[in-house]
Amino acid sequence: MMGIPQPAFYIFKCQQSAPPGMPKPSCVSQNNPESQELMQHLSQMLMQKGIIGNVQPIQTSCLGRCQQGPVILVEPGHTMYVGLTKEKITRIIDEHIIGGNVVEEYVIPEQMWGDPVPPSQMAR
Repeated sequence: MMGIPQPAFYIFKCQQSAPPGMPKPSCVSQNNPESQELMQHLSQMLMQKGIIGNVQPIQTSCLGRCQQGPVILVEPGHTMYVGLTKEKITRIIDEHIIGGNVVEEYVIPEQMWGDPVPPSQMAR
């Protein structure tokens, strides 16, 4: 009996939207119409390239890096891409997801996204 292959990548797309008039930035913004279309663009690109089966796009709420939005998190690899546009998403799919090379110029700056701290070090 064959299992269904697991996805090679998960792409978590923040869909958090601050209410109109809120000063806090958000990944889906009334002031940025393109930000409202990025999740659909991500899914369409994965379908067009025939990889929607082994790359799983997932809508999330806040990923905690609102100032850098719109953001996606690619797993495996803990790669967070920031300041996204449709063009950038297409390039990330071509170069990172298909090509295997992280698109460094779109990755969150190190000071905004340090190394993870193991929960075993934090647990009381």
